Amino acid sequence: MSDLPRRAVTRSAKLASLPIGFAGRTALGMGKRTFGRPAEAVATEIQQRTAEQLFKVLGELKGGAMKLGQMLSIFEAALPPEIAGPYRATLTKLQEAAPPLPAATVHRVLEEFLGEDWRDYFDSFDDEPAAAASIGQVHKAVWHDGRRVAVKVQYPGAGKALISDFNQLARLGRMFGVLMPGLDVKSMLAELKQRVAEELDYTIEAESQMQFRQAYADDPDFYIPEVIAQDGNILISEWIDGTALSQIISEGDQETRDHAALLYCRFLLSGPKRSGMLHGDPHPGNFRLLEDGRLGVLDFGAVDRIPGGFQRRLGLLLRIGTMADIDEVEAALRREDFIREGVEIDKEALQAFLAPVTEPFVTETFRFSREWLREMAARVTDLRPSNVVRQLNLPPDYVIIHRVLSAGTGVLCQLECEIPARAESLKWVPGFADDEDPELVSG
Repeated sequence: MSDLPRRAVTRSAKLASLPIGFAGRTALGMGKRTFGRPAEAVATEIQQRTAEQLFKVLGELKGGAMKLGQMLSIFEAALPPEIAGPYRATLTKLQEAAPPLPAATVHRVLEEFLGEDWRDYFDSFDDEPAAAASIGQVHKAVWHDGRRVAVKVQYPGAGKALISDFNQLARLGRMFGVLMPGLDVKSMLAELKQRVAEELDYTIEAESQMQFRQAYADDPDFYIPEVIAQDGNILISEWIDGTALSQIISEGDQETRDHAALLYCRFLLSGPKRSGMLHGDPHPGNFRLLEDGRLGVLDFGAVDRIPGGFQRRLGLLLRIGTMADIDEVEAALRREDFIREGVEIDKEALQAFLAPVTEPFVTETFRFSREWLREMAARVTDLRPSNVVRQLNLPPDYVIIHRVLSAGTGVLCQLECEIPARAESLKWVPGFADDEDPELVSG
């Protein structure tokens, strides 16, 4: 099959090259320090070269390793543009150039899970995929009752390749730790592996989609497509038309951008309270603005289940982060393990970093822009050891939340919108407001 490398030895060799290269750079760095180069300059050089090799190898591998590369946004965010830029470009090129599965292979998968008479389920089936991703592709079809449907087919071998890559990459914790010394890399990678394993299970995705659909039934703002059928590596859902957020980003007028952005923000914030889950893949391709003004939502493979008690902890953390009392902010970050035991933080640097980050949740309305995003990125991509961001940890419970917050903010900035993010947070995030929420369940 052309999309996933079939030679396991080649994949293993590429991944194995990562720790070898890291050891060589570390030894080289020790030699340079011996000959008088400043320790900070040497450390920065090692970090940059480590990051460059890490993302180069991940970018060369499709399937599992590429999926991991996409998910490890926290490491990419810690890199300077000259490294992160080419990495993102490599992933984009791989995704765009990935050849679709041959029709015969798709037919074999359908036959395996739906039976030899699989065509009887459809009035028509388009062999050309309507969309492709790193672990599967989507085909447009017409169900036997006349409904238009989206047929999601997982690549044969995708699951095995993905888990194999994670098993190897989990042993590279020390290398990842060079990029962000305050990070508990082992726990974070374990959480990512579990989430990806769930994403491979279309049974879980179908259940999540049905739960979201029930939570948002007859909603004036959102539409969740119905699950028609699911079996093994096949998931069939109602097909929905509409304008993708990516098209609105490139062509939409300001009114449309603000409307789409408000619904997008509202859906991501309201999900945990309304359904007990967070949609974990806020890519603009997963959202469609429908003709009636509602926002259609797709792809429920990456979902984080968030119990009520954790929702309140998250809301309290967000509220405390908007306060001026840096001692209270630091205490809250330590309670949630964003600052690990034994790690010392420069409070002034922490306050200077958090102030603009929390700005959208302080003002009545906030204008998300590419310029603001570049300023935020500049704060994060500073690789100097003195940068407070590099001392922070990402607790496992917050891995998907971080991904949604980071990617969702990026989409809002691409939309160049102005929305009342604070009011949406007050309404949908338990604990963000001072008042108690009697409907909040414990958990």
